[in-house]
Amino acid sequence: MTDGTELYTVGQIARRTGLSVHTIRFWSDSGLIAPTGRSAGGYRLYDAAAVARFDLVRALRELGIGLEAVRRILARQATVAEVAEVHAQALDAEIRALKLRRAVLRTIAKRGGTTEETTMTHKLAHLSAAQRQQVIDEFVENTFSGIALDGDAEVVAEWMRELPDELPDDPAPDQVDAWIELTDLVADEDFRQRLRRIALAGASPVASRHGYELRALALRHAGRATAESIAPDSAEGRAVLDRIIKPGVPAAERDELRRWLETVADARVERYWELMAVLNGRAPAPPAVPAFTWLVAAMRAHG
Repeated sequence: MTDGTELYTVGQIARRTGLSVHTIRFWSDSGLIAPTGRSAGGYRLYDAAAVARFDLVRALRELGIGLEAVRRILARQATVAEVAEVHAQALDAEIRALKLRRAVLRTIAKRGGTTEETTMTHKLAHLSAAQRQQVIDEFVENTFSGIALDGDAEVVAEWMRELPDELPDDPAPDQVDAWIELTDLVADEDFRQRLRRIALAGASPVASRHGYELRALALRHAGRATAESIAPDSAEGRAVLDRIIKPGVPAAERDELRRWLETVADARVERYWELMAVLNGRAPAPPAVPAFTWLVAAMRAHG
C-alpha cells in the first residue's frame, strides 16, 4: 500500500498514540471512531485520518471533555472552540466551589466549635449571591421600616446593602469569617434597634449643624489624643476638646451634641462597615469610634 492508503492495526495505533488497546477498542465500540476496514483475519484496521481522530479524542479527554461532547465534535455538531468554552465555564464553577470549600475548611479549623456550628458555617458560606443579598436587604428594610430617612440617611441605607455579587473566586478565610460574623450581626435585634436610634438621631438639628465638621475634627484631634494617651479629663484633654467644640457653644446644645454622639458612636455599627469592606475586597476605613469615645468622655468631664 502507498502512504495515502496505509492502514494501521489497534496495536500499531496504541504504540503511535500512547493509548491503551482497551481504550482504542472502547472508543471504536462506542461509535466514536469506526474502523476503516478489517484484515483477512478479521482484525480492525484504521487509516491515517482515523489515527488523527484518536489523537484528537485523546487530547479532548485529557482536557476533561466528556464522550458525548467529543461525539458532537466528531460529528461536526459543535466546534472544538464551542465545547472548550462551555467546559472552561464548568471548570471555573468547579474551581470556585473548591476554593470556597477550602476557605470554609480553614475557617472551621480556626474557629473550632461544635458540629452544629460547623454545619451552620458550611450552609452560610454556600448561600447563593441572591440569598446573601436577600439576608442583607431584609435586614435593612426591617431595621428602617417606618422611618422617614432624609437624603443622607437614605444613601447610607443603600450603602448597607452593597454586597459583592459572590464571594471571590479565591475567598480568604477572613472573607468567609466576615460573612458568617455579618450574618450573626444583622440577626441581632439589639443591633437593629441601635441602628434605628442612630437613623432617628441623624435627623436632629444638632446633627445637621455639627455632624460633618465634628467628625473631621474629632478624627484629627481626638484621634491624636487617643494615640498619645491624653486623658480626656486632664487639662490637656480640655485643650483638645476646645479645638473640636468651641467653648462658646451653649451648654444645652453641648449636652444635646454629647447625647447624639453617644448614640451614633457604636462599635458594632463600625464593625458592620469593616465586614462589608472585607467582603467587597476593600481595605476598611480607619476606626472612628475610639476618637468619638474619647470626645464623649472629655465632654462629660468638662461639662
